[in-house]
Amino acid sequence: REKDDKYKIRMPKLRMAQEYKDKRKSIVDVERNIFKFKKSSEEKSRKREKEEKFFRETFMYDKEINVINTATAECSVPSERRVDLPVTAGEQLDVIDVTEGHAVICRNSEGRYGYVLVEHLNFR
Repeated sequence: REKDDKYKIRMPKLRMAQEYKDKRKSIVDVERNIFKFKKSSEEKSRKREKEEKFFRETFMYDKEINVINTATAECSVPSERRVDLPVTAGEQLDVIDVTEGHAVICRNSEGRYGYVLVEHLNFR
């Protein structure tokens, strides 16, 4: 026993300041949030691809998707059909294509496509 105690080095416990511990924890949380962000962006891109595929099949749209103009919705309009895009007041929409009549094909910030009446849009 005496020999073991002789070679055993005892290190004093260093006490960390509470602020330093909290700071260390917050840094670890930030790093973890970065990884969660990457995962959610991948999910969003998959969802956008799925919406684009649905749009191309439903609207039989073979052309390249280009944003012609941006518009702001003046009032909230629920969708009655799947091809209509539900719009909330003040929402920014990308105008993709102009159709015959009073409707245009738009894309919202979530990546959904659909018809919106020109009467409900405010072009800048």
